[in-house]
Amino acid sequence: MKKTLSIIFGLFIGITSYTQTLNVVNGKVLDADAAKPISGVHVFVQNTDISQKTELDGTFILQNVPNGAHIVVFKKIGYETQYFPISLDHKSINIGDVMLYIDISQTIDNSIITLSSDDLSDEGAGGADNVAGILQSSKDTYQRAVAFNFGQVWFKERGYDSSYGQVSFNGMPMNKISNNRPQWSDWGGLNDVLRNQMFTNGLAASETSFGNVLGTTNFITRASDYRSGGKASYSFTNSNYDGRIMASYNTGMMENGWALTVLGSRRFAQEGYVEGTSYNAWGGFLAVEKKLNDNHSINLTAFYTPNRRGKNAPQTQEAFDLGGTKYNSYWGYQGEDKRNSRMKEIKEPTFMLSHYWNVNDKTTVNTNVLYQMGTIGNSRLGYTASNPDPTYYQKLPSYSLRYPGSENYEAALIQTQTFLNDEPASQILWDDLYDANLTAEGDDAVYYLYEDVSEDVTIAANSVISTQINENIILNGSVLYKKTASENYARMMDLLGASYFTDLDRYASSVDGENQNDLNNPDHQVQVDERFNYNYLIDATQIDAFAQGQFSYDKVDFYLAGNYGQTSYQRDGLFRNGNYADNSYGKGEKQNFPTFGAKAGLTYKVSGRHLINFNGGYMTKAPSLRNTFSNSRVNQDVVPNSVTEKIISVDASYIYRAPGIKARLTGYYTTFKDLNEVSFFFAQGISIAGFDFPSEVSGDAFFLNTALTGVEKKNMGGEFGIDIQITPTVSLQGAAAFGQFTYDNNPELYIGSDQFSSTHLGTAYLKNYKQSGTPQRGYSAGFSYRDPKYWWVSANANLLSNNYISISPILRTDNFYTDPFGNPIPFNNITQDEVDTILAQEKFDDIFLVNLVGGKSWKVKDKYFGFFASINNLLGEEFKTGGFEQSRKANFEELAEDQARETPTFGNKYWYGRGTSYYLNFYVRF
Repeated sequence: MKKTLSIIFGLFIGITSYTQTLNVVNGKVLDADAAKPISGVHVFVQNTDISQKTELDGTFILQNVPNGAHIVVFKKIGYETQYFPISLDHKSINIGDVMLYIDISQTIDNSIITLSSDDLSDEGAGGADNVAGILQSSKDTYQRAVAFNFGQVWFKERGYDSSYGQVSFNGMPMNKISNNRPQWSDWGGLNDVLRNQMFTNGLAASETSFGNVLGTTNFITRASDYRSGGKASYSFTNSNYDGRIMASYNTGMMENGWALTVLGSRRFAQEGYVEGTSYNAWGGFLAVEKKLNDNHSINLTAFYTPNRRGKNAPQTQEAFDLGGTKYNSYWGYQGEDKRNSRMKEIKEPTFMLSHYWNVNDKTTVNTNVLYQMGTIGNSRLGYTASNPDPTYYQKLPSYSLRYPGSENYEAALIQTQTFLNDEPASQILWDDLYDANLTAEGDDAVYYLYEDVSEDVTIAANSVISTQINENIILNGSVLYKKTASENYARMMDLLGASYFTDLDRYASSVDGENQNDLNNPDHQVQVDERFNYNYLIDATQIDAFAQGQFSYDKVDFYLAGNYGQTSYQRDGLFRNGNYADNSYGKGEKQNFPTFGAKAGLTYKVSGRHLINFNGGYMTKAPSLRNTFSNSRVNQDVVPNSVTEKIISVDASYIYRAPGIKARLTGYYTTFKDLNEVSFFFAQGISIAGFDFPSEVSGDAFFLNTALTGVEKKNMGGEFGIDIQITPTVSLQGAAAFGQFTYDNNPELYIGSDQFSSTHLGTAYLKNYKQSGTPQRGYSAGFSYRDPKYWWVSANANLLSNNYISISPILRTDNFYTDPFGNPIPFNNITQDEVDTILAQEKFDDIFLVNLVGGKSWKVKDKYFGFFASINNLLGEEFKTGGFEQSRKANFEELAEDQARETPTFGNKYWYGRGTSYYLNFYVRF
C-alpha cells in the first residue's frame, strides 16, 4: 500500500506547470449591520485553488494571485455570498472593507420536506435509501428537485442505494458498518448546526475521501465557522411529528481564542400522520473550539439525539381498502391508550475531537478521533399461540371466500364490518393477550413483547491532508482506521402478565436439545430485561488510505484519485444454538475483504459559459455485515461465494452558465457486480431434488433465510436541470430524470432456516427485471418569486413514474415449476405464457404532486423575525411509494390458485405515501 501511494504522489508531483507573475490581495470583512469584523469567512479566488479564512479581526491575505481579471468570493454560513471583481497587473492591492449581509433565505427550515430514515419503514424496499442526497447543499436545480420535490416518493438519485453515498462529519465517515448506510437519526433535529457542508456529486473529486458513486456530504462542525448569534424556532406539522422546538447559539471566535456552539431541540407527536405512530425525539449539540495559535486549533463536537417512534406496517390492498391508506396494524388499544407493538428506539451519543493544523500557507492537516456508543432497538410481539396480527390472512374476508363454491359469506361480512365499524377489534387486542397469558396452563407466556437490539461501540481515527504544490496543483490524502464491536441480542421487554417465558424454539425438535436456543443455559425461564433467543458479537474493522491530485489550468481541470483498504468481520456466538450446536458458539472464521478503487475526471472549459465534464471510476466495496452472514443469529454460516462488490461507473455532462440561465445535462452508466442480497420470509411449496427437509419442517411450509449471490445490476439514464431568471424577482425551474435500473444477470439462490443450513436452491431468473424502491423517471417544473421586501413564494408540479414492486427471487427459480409433494417433479400442462403472466412485475401508477412553499421575514432593530410554510401534495393524491411480493406461495400451482381469486389471500404488500401535508415554522434570529 505504501509503495502504491508513493507512486501516486510521485506521478502527481512529476506533472509540470507553467509559472506566472503573482500578486497579493488583502482586505477586511465586516458584518454590514453591526459593522463588526467577521472571522472564519471563506475567501477565495474563483476558478483557482487560492483561499484563506479571515482572522479574528476580519482580515485576510491571498498570496500568489496571478495577473489578470478575477472574482474574489466571500462565503460564510448565515451570510449572503459576495463576489468582488479585481484586475491585477504586476501589482498587489488592498480591496478595503467588504460588507457581508445576513442571508434571509437561510431562515427557511427544510426539515419537514427533508425525509429521514424516520419517515420510512425498515422492512420495505424503500428503506432509507433516498435520504443520502436530502441534506445536500447545492444550487444545482436538478439536485434541489431531487431533494425537495421527488423525495416524497422515495426517489433514489440514479437508482443508487444510500450505501453508495458517504456522509462524514469533519471528514470522518459516519456510515454504519452493519448496512453501509448513514444512520440519519443519529443527527436528527440538529438542522441549524448542519448547514455548513461540502458536497460532491457522483464521482467528483472530494477533498476528504475517495467517496462512492452517489457522492459525498461532509458536515463541518468547527465552532469558529458558525455565524455569531442565536436562533429559536417552533414548528407545526402533520407529518411524523406534530411539533418541533429548537434553539441554538453561536459565539463565533472570541478574543480569548474560544468559540462555542450549542443547540437543543425536541420533536414530538402523540400520533403522527399514520395511525398509531407516536414520536418522541430530543436533540443536543455542542461544539467547542480553542485556537491554540495561528497554526493549531482543537475542536470538540458532541451530539446526542435519542428518539423513539412507532412504525407503520406494509399491507395488502385488501387491508388498505378496508382500513384506509393510514391504516396501521401494529397498534391496538390497551385500556384507553394506543400502544404500538413495533417501536424503534435509537440512542447513540457521538463524540469527536478534531485537530486543525495549518502547516504553512499551502498545507493543512485535519485529524479526528471518534467515539460512538449506544443501541438501536426494534420491538415486536412474540407468541406461541395464534397470530395476534389483525391482518393475519385468516382474519381477513378473503380467507373466508378463498374456495369457489364454498364461500363463507357470513364470516366475510363479519370480518368486513369489524374493520369498517369497530376500530379496537381491527387492531391488536392487547387486553386479550394479557388474558391469554393469565388463563394459559402454567406460568409460561404465550404472548410477550421483545426487542431486537444492536448495541454498538465504535472508535475511529482519521487524518486528512491537503497541500497546494503550486497555483495549478493540489494534493489530497487521508488515512482511516475504524473498529466496531456490535453486540446483537433479543431482550425481553414485557411478559404481558405472565411469570416468565421458556427460551425454546417451538418449531424445532426436542431430540438432542435441538429446540434449545442456548444449550449452555437450557430451558431458561426468561424475565424482563434478560437476553434470550439469540446473542452474538460482531467484530468489524475497516482501514482505508486515499490519495488524490487536482489540476487546474486555463482550459482544462482534471483530477486523479485512488484508494486501498480492507474490511474484516468476525462473529463470536454467545449462545450455543441447539440446531447448530457445533456451529454457533464461540468465534467463527474471520472474513477479510480487500478493497481498492481508481477514478478520474476532467472538465473542459469551452468558454466561460460552456463546460464539458467527464468522470469515470472502478472500485470494489466490501459487502455489508447484513449481506455477509446468511443467518448470524443462529450460526456462523457465511453467504456462499462472498467476495467484494465491483462497481464501474461513467458519466458525462454539458454545463451552461450565463447571466440569468444555469443548466446541466448529464448522462450516466453504472454496473454493479458480485452483490449479495440476504432476506427472511415465510414460504410454502419449497422442494429440492435429493434433499430431505427435517421432519419438523415437513408440510412444505417454514420460515426461510435466503441469499442471492453474484447479483449484477445496471443503472443508466440522464439528468437535466435548468434555472432561468426571468426578472430580478421571478425565476423558472425545470428538472428531469430519465433512468432505467434493472437486474443484469441470473444469480444463484441459497436457502436455509433455523432448522437447516444454507442449501443451494438453484438459479434465480432475474435478468431484465426492474429494480424497486424508486421511481425511475421524474419531471418537475416550477417558479419562484422573491420580493425585495423579504417575502417569497414558490410552487412546483411533479410527475413521477416507472416505480415497480420488489420481486421475490424464490418465485423465479426452477422450484416454481416443481410439485413439492412426494418426489419433486415438474408440473404438467403449464405454458411459458402462463408463467410470464403470473410473474409479471407490478408497475405502480404514475404520481402527480403539486407543492407550494412561501415565507416572510422582518428586521426589528438587530433581530430578524419570520415564518416559513409549505404544503406538499396540495391536491391530496393517494399513491404507493413501494412494496414487495409475498413469497408465501412459492410454486406455480399454489400462486396461480391464489391469484385467480377475486381478492388474493397473499397479495402484494404496499406502503402508501402521505396525502396533503403542511409545515409551518416561526423563528427569531438575534
